[in-house]
Amino acid sequence: MPQNRDSGAEGNRFGREFGKRVATALGATNASASSNECDFNGERIVIHCARTKTGTVGVTRRMVEKLPAALGAFEQEDGSFLVYRLPMQSYRSHMKPSRSLGRSAGNVFVVERKVFEEQGSNVGVFRV
Repeated sequence: MPQNRDSGAEGNRFGREFGKRVATALGATNASASSNECDFNGERIVIHCARTKTGTVGVTRRMVEKLPAALGAFEQEDGSFLVYRLPMQSYRSHMKPSRSLGRSAGNVFVVERKVFEEQGSNVGVFRV
């Protein structure tokens, strides 16, 4: 089902809330109050979350240009999150513009979960 304004806002709320929870579970230090950018294992990264039936995560152009990696946190059926680290070089080579027609049009790039699974490194499973 395509996203609309309400479901997009709900997805944004979910991502921000659970991104902060995942960061806490990882022991990462929040670097920004306005995003899920944080310091993890000596590097600045961004955490993006996806619900169980969501097949992609999206990262803003600014983050793609400045950070070395993205963490994709994928919700599991039991409520835990399976987290993968994907180098931004791999992210860039697989990203596609989001289909958004709103503010994020042209500024958010999505990558499929399978790319994180196949080319990323498994960070672990976390209950948040």
